[in-house]
Amino acid sequence: MPSHRNAGGIWTPAFTLLCTAEFLCYAQHFLLQPTLPLYITHLGGSPLIVGLVIAAFGVTSVISRPIIGYWVDRWSAPGMMTLGMFGQGLSILFCLVPFNAAVIFSNALRGIGWSSMAASGYTLLATAAPPQRRGEASGYFGGVQSSATIIFPAIALWIIESRGGGFQAVFLLATAFVFAGGGVAWALSRVAPPSASENKVNAGEPWWREILNVVDRHILFAASLILILNMSLPCFSSFVVLYARELGVGAFGWYYVAMGVTSALGRPLLGRFSDKLGARNSLLIAFALETAALLTMPFAQNLAGLIIGGALWYTGAAIGGARIMALAMESAPAHRRGRAMASYSTALPLSNGAGALISGIVVDLAGYRWMYALAGLLCAVGFILIRDQWSNLK
Repeated sequence: MPSHRNAGGIWTPAFTLLCTAEFLCYAQHFLLQPTLPLYITHLGGSPLIVGLVIAAFGVTSVISRPIIGYWVDRWSAPGMMTLGMFGQGLSILFCLVPFNAAVIFSNALRGIGWSSMAASGYTLLATAAPPQRRGEASGYFGGVQSSATIIFPAIALWIIESRGGGFQAVFLLATAFVFAGGGVAWALSRVAPPSASENKVNAGEPWWREILNVVDRHILFAASLILILNMSLPCFSSFVVLYARELGVGAFGWYYVAMGVTSALGRPLLGRFSDKLGARNSLLIAFALETAALLTMPFAQNLAGLIIGGALWYTGAAIGGARIMALAMESAPAHRRGRAMASYSTALPLSNGAGALISGIVVDLAGYRWMYALAGLLCAVGFILIRDQWSNLK
């Protein structure tokens, strides 16, 4: 067996560097997560504008996936990850211009860089993870990503409120983190194992058709599941800070700390647990927890209630996310894994953007409680997808 697999081991040098780069990139993302909604409202924007800012990130991330997936396959996954990291760092600097339009433009550019980082990261994960432990590897991978939630949203809120801090200080710190992630991604290119698709060109298919053919049918079911599972993420990551302000909840940084601990500990443990449970049971539990969390949030009155609802949702996301990612890796053809995983990763920003836009509209029309209630109904659609593919799940 090749040495990079380390006889079935997970924590190879390539996997360790991959997780480090992902952590640094997610650190900047979670710094911006509570900052952008507060910054938009500080500039006089409404919840609908907040939704547009988040949706701009998702739209450009989705649109750019075809060409990014093509170059991940044809050039280099670590190289595309490096470019994506540095691109995100440069885009954040536009937030220093104090206009809502500049923030929308900044987040749209950041979505392109995120697309490159995400498609490359999933491709590298699929290459490095031992086939029999993909659920566990996905859990560690997701746990490293979400561990940034433990401190960075709270740090962002503290910097915003501190003397000598403010929004600009958060933007500069986020830029520094993602630039550091770009350096780690460059180091990863020295040790990453070659992918099965590297340097293989389908001579029977024009390059432009390969780029336009973004939807890989092998990955469609997994992408549909993660789309529904994550559509309510903006309710618990971005809009929740505005909901807490409406309720008069103080010391809200502790909410993000609790969610970070839940995700960081839950994803590795529940990722391994999902391998034992199997796809059917894991997915049923995941969608049940998320739906229950969304339907309890309208009744929350204090910080404890918000934390309980958030913990339920993030636990469901941990179980479902690890199992669905493992399902995607199992379904992706080895010779075009970059394109397949780009198709899968397209569902993540698409769900985030669509969920944010729907949430912003509902909040403007009916308020935050109805936002959570509607999101709960949409999440329950996941049970229909599971039922339709029940015989194909193990």
